[in-house]
Amino acid sequence: MKVSFDKLALPENGALVILAEKDAPFTGLAAEADNAVSGALSKAKDVSNFTGAAGQVKEIIAPAGLAVERVVLLGLGDKGIDSNYSGLTTGATVVSTLLNSGSETATVIASDDDAVAIAEGALLRSYRFDKYRTKEPESKKPTLKTIIVATGNPDAAAEAFLERERVIDGVFMTRDLVSEPANILHPESFADEITSLSDLGVEVEVLGEAEMAELGMNALLGVGQGSDKESKLVIMRWNGGNEGDQPLAFVGKGVTFDTGGISLKPGEGMEQMKWDMGGAGTVVGLMKALAGRKAKANIVATVGLVENMPSGNAQRPGDVVTSMSGQTIEILNTDAEGRLVLCDAIWYTQDKYKPKFIIDLATLTGAIIISLGNEYAGIFSDSDELSMQLSAAGSQTGDKVWRMPIHENYDKMINCDIADMKNIGGRAAGSITAAQFLKRFTNDVPWVHIDIAGTVWSEKDLPLSAKGGTGFGVRLLDRFVADNYEG
Repeated sequence: MKVSFDKLALPENGALVILAEKDAPFTGLAAEADNAVSGALSKAKDVSNFTGAAGQVKEIIAPAGLAVERVVLLGLGDKGIDSNYSGLTTGATVVSTLLNSGSETATVIASDDDAVAIAEGALLRSYRFDKYRTKEPESKKPTLKTIIVATGNPDAAAEAFLERERVIDGVFMTRDLVSEPANILHPESFADEITSLSDLGVEVEVLGEAEMAELGMNALLGVGQGSDKESKLVIMRWNGGNEGDQPLAFVGKGVTFDTGGISLKPGEGMEQMKWDMGGAGTVVGLMKALAGRKAKANIVATVGLVENMPSGNAQRPGDVVTSMSGQTIEILNTDAEGRLVLCDAIWYTQDKYKPKFIIDLATLTGAIIISLGNEYAGIFSDSDELSMQLSAAGSQTGDKVWRMPIHENYDKMINCDIADMKNIGGRAAGSITAAQFLKRFTNDVPWVHIDIAGTVWSEKDLPLSAKGGTGFGVRLLDRFVADNYEG
């Protein structure tokens, strides 16, 4: 979908979108449109149940006197657009309302302060993953092709929007990756997709199983040993900061399909495990966003790409592996595999790049969904500062996070009789013990673990995305970097 900006003027075609505060009269260009039809818009509003309550929508076939096809009244509530996030959801509502309306163009009347956020929300909500559809009813095919945001200073808005478009490019890449079926996206093809970031100036290095074996990454390699697809570790570097500055590090879990291995998952719903690479997908999309907008920071990102399959060569419950750190792990459940991928990737990243901090992302536990549902991602951290920065970024972007506890008493739950640790801590506090496992591989580098199991995919339409891959985390981390770590 094309999103652009234009001067304040009544459009000559398509749909006109008027943003209305609760119980307030039309003003400005909206009043001009109402006057052009002798108050017909006010009358339609007054005789209907439209009050301007937040999120309320009223669609009106355009009265004679307006050149447009339809008018949409969109309620903003008492506060109007009072935050970046409410601007995003306003723009997204425009698209979700008009996507299949028959109109090809929609013009939104917006203030200078809100224009960019409205445009961003509209573009985010326009995404569809439909590359494998060969047939679709006409009634479900989108007609809306263009959003025009009419504002007082369209040139300034267009310039400011350029950076947000580059971030959305990253979000869309993440949604694409998460949506791909596992016969298309496997460790080798995923690594090939990542190499495309070199076109933006990202340095990309791909390690295969031989290189990882030499490094001692037996935890990661054990997860993928039952698959015919070769496991990969991909390192991405963006050098946008000052030479010599410590990099910021992001690590992602990339299990391109998770059967559970020998600890086989139930068949029902297993098809969803194509998105168990969501952490890696977010990290890759983040790198595209940061490089696309030329972020002024040094970034290193690492993703471990594996496929967890049962076979005669698969890892068994009871096996003991030695991680790159030298710490040994007893495998009690082969379906607790993401932490085994991450522990070697985290150790490698801190050991080689000496980062300022490490943030890892993973669809790690079903337990986090029991705790937080699908509204928040859980964050676990030894840094109050990083946690507060992420929470602030989440409130602005809508990628919400909630801090969960870590404590030495939880850490004791993964102690093991025959090895340094076991890969599960039992039924209680499952997402916390998973985080405690990862912390043992940070080597005391400031660290945050973000469990996105409940937020990477949605079974229903959301304010900023349709059903499917959400792209959660890309805008969160981009804002986190921009607000706190760019010169």
